[in-house]
Amino acid sequence: MGNSQTQVDDNERAREQAEIQLESVIEMVRALEAAEKTDNDDTREEALQAISEDPLEVSIRSGWYAPGTGHEAHHYKILLCTGGPAVRIIGELTEHDEPGNAQLEYQDWFTPWIEYPLNDEQQNFLVKYASCFYFVDG
Repeated sequence: MGNSQTQVDDNERAREQAEIQLESVIEMVRALEAAEKTDNDDTREEALQAISEDPLEVSIRSGWYAPGTGHEAHHYKILLCTGGPAVRIIGELTEHDEPGNAQLEYQDWFTPWIEYPLNDEQQNFLVKYASCFYFVDG
């Protein structure tokens, strides 16, 4: 099997993992939304805990800024799984340190990150998922 076929297979395997992770995120957000419609605080806490324990890592970063002016986070990353394949959610933060958008990306060993195409509903689920995390530095 040639290198190009191996990379296609790796990318397909990584894309399949992205689909699995996306479905998992949607399921957790739906559980949270259902819990929020009830008066049961325990159910809501369980749904939030499931989301908070899901990712391997949550990170923020700032953009370019002049020395001495301080900096604020502008982007976030939520690493859902790593290795071969890896999947992450990335996006920009609003002025209130909340996710303004979300994009799903995937990769396999030694391959670049590839954007997973999302429809508006899927992107909204990712933003709701990301909104469950705290992105303020300090």
